[in-house]
Amino acid sequence: QVQLVESGGGLVQAGGSLRLSCAASGRIFSIKSMGWYRQAPGKQRELVAAITSGRTTTYADSVKGRFTISRYNAENTVYLQMNSLKPEDTAVYYCSVNNYVTDYWGQGTQVTVSS
Repeated sequence: QVQLVESGGGLVQAGGSLRLSCAASGRIFSIKSMGWYRQAPGKQRELVAAITSGRTTTYADSVKGRFTISRYNAENTVYLQMNSLKPEDTAVYYCSVNNYVTDYWGQGTQVTVSS
């Protein structure tokens, strides 16, 4: 099995920054892509950012220019640097990993941005 451990969430004022980390372990074998999703109360889970094994990145329009996803392949770790945070970024953020077979999910970390 694959385990994902997330860290880095918390409470921050608008305009502030946070860095999320997600470390994948277990029977991974090979990772196709790693990413971050978020779900705000009453809303559907949405893609925030993703990065492939070839380091191609994808971002939601709402976070472009403010968030940066990066990946450390040697340790199967993915990061999400979040700058210029807004109250509308408040959500539970989930790490996701695809190993060419299935998607694995972390338990989520809360990010709260106060105005």
